[in-house]
Amino acid sequence: MDREEQIKQLEEELSKTKYNKKTQHHIGLVKAKIAKLKEQIIKKSKGKGKTYGYTIKKTGDGTAVMLGFPSVGKSTLLNKLTNAKSKIGSYEFTTLSVVPGLLNHKHAKIQIFDVPGIVKGASDGTGRGKEVLAAIRAADLIMIVLDVNRLDHLNILLKEVYNTGIRLNKTKPVVKITKKSKGGINISKTVKLNMTDETIKAILKEFRYNNVDVLIRTKITEDEFIDVLENNKIYIPGITVINKIDSIETTVLEEITKEVKNAVCVSATKSENIEKLKDIIYTKMNFISIYLKEIMNEVDKKEPLVMKKNAEIKDVCNKLHRNFLNRFRFARVWGKSAKYDGQKITAITHRLENEDIVELHLR
Repeated sequence: MDREEQIKQLEEELSKTKYNKKTQHHIGLVKAKIAKLKEQIIKKSKGKGKTYGYTIKKTGDGTAVMLGFPSVGKSTLLNKLTNAKSKIGSYEFTTLSVVPGLLNHKHAKIQIFDVPGIVKGASDGTGRGKEVLAAIRAADLIMIVLDVNRLDHLNILLKEVYNTGIRLNKTKPVVKITKKSKGGINISKTVKLNMTDETIKAILKEFRYNNVDVLIRTKITEDEFIDVLENNKIYIPGITVINKIDSIETTVLEEITKEVKNAVCVSATKSENIEKLKDIIYTKMNFISIYLKEIMNEVDKKEPLVMKKNAEIKDVCNKLHRNFLNRFRFARVWGKSAKYDGQKITAITHRLENEDIVELHLR
């Protein structure tokens, strides 16, 4: 029996097993076996045959990717959000390559990419979906674009994104695994879990972790623990965008907003709620504004330097000039991250906060 057949049988077994305290251990073990088999298939397929990849080259302050089925209006939406000239058509598969556009908003330069439409089974290779989904792993934000008349596409897209190793709107669990030469498996937890220690040990052994110390600081499920062990998942924020709202009645739209939580409802053709969407994209990018001050001069707050949340002084240096980090002596900082105004900071790892003022002193 080949690996695909083994996976199919194990998945059928899972679908027939109800989750409860008695079956939890068995379910956790089956999920670990499926993950291990999939990992083996991926390793075996690497380097085989000719591949055609889509590439996303990151520039600017952040990168967002629009993902959706064909003909949901991604090209029109891209043109309204940015200066792109993406081809628009009323037929499917208009976009056959990655089309970039640049959104200038609140001093931030945000790349937005319109990637080819994907369909059900994309993560398994249908319609060259594997290449598209692999490309979006480099994004800072994923925009799932839906046609208001086809909301059933949402769960399909979420499943395809999940199957390609992207964990949308989730944070990486805090789990520390320390290998050792002997002593078996020791488990420590700072949170209460629904998983038993026996289940955790069984999953670890399936991944050939036989002598380790495990410290779990996040409440996690079996699937999330398996993600930690595989160590190949990407955690990316996402937005659900419902397009073509001009084609339905207001009362129907009200029901849809209740059904699909936190969705942004727009009409790309009528430019409805486009500015609202821009604001949400900016917020989801977790940007902060840093003001630069020249020595002996007043600070200029007209053009802030846009950085990501938790940016450090070294990140500011690298963004301004490739040689600034090597020439760095110290910085003076005003704002929330400083103990007092004009504090002298010698550590390049000093973490900055929104609206801090930074004065760099270079060699």
